[in-house]
Amino acid sequence: MPLSPAAPRKHLHTRTVECFGYQRDDGLWDIEGHIVDTKTYAFANTHRGTLEPGDHLHDMWVRITINERMEIVDAEAVTEAGPFSICGNIAVDYKKLIGLRIAPGFTAAVKERLGGVQGCTHLTELLGPVATVAFQTMVRNGPPTDPNAPRKPRPLNTCHAFDSNGVVVKQFWPDAYTGPDRGG
Repeated sequence: MPLSPAAPRKHLHTRTVECFGYQRDDGLWDIEGHIVDTKTYAFANTHRGTLEPGDHLHDMWVRITINERMEIVDAEAVTEAGPFSICGNIAVDYKKLIGLRIAPGFTAAVKERLGGVQGCTHLTELLGPVATVAFQTMVRNGPPTDPNAPRKPRPLNTCHAFDSNGVVVKQFWPDAYTGPDRGG
């Protein structure tokens, strides 16, 4: 079901975020994120001159390479367009992601290394969807059908569907189910 009809309005800004997950031939995974901001109107920019409707105000990429333990073994960032001429200068600092593991505490560790003036707001925020896509890329087959598969889902209690009291966990991971009719 779509959103309800909107009040009369004027479209001013579009942000597009795309993320891509790849399994590499060498056994590692590349996860890429791309963010683009555009305006529907022309405006003056002191560093770039006039930006016309549809010109990229932000056009930035980040790639992390991870191993099977979801540890970042390489990282790269690029700013193709930013509002200021110095925006791309911080991209090299995204190598500081190397050694981090995508696991609980990841966001805090990223902010510790790249938060505030140590990074770019847009590239750093892009790492949230990139981390999610890393999980989605590595879990390719949905809930387990193999009886020897792990009995506890990785995302247990991370969203409504994975509530340990809920029907999805009861169906696919009964050993992790904690609902009232648990049995046993």
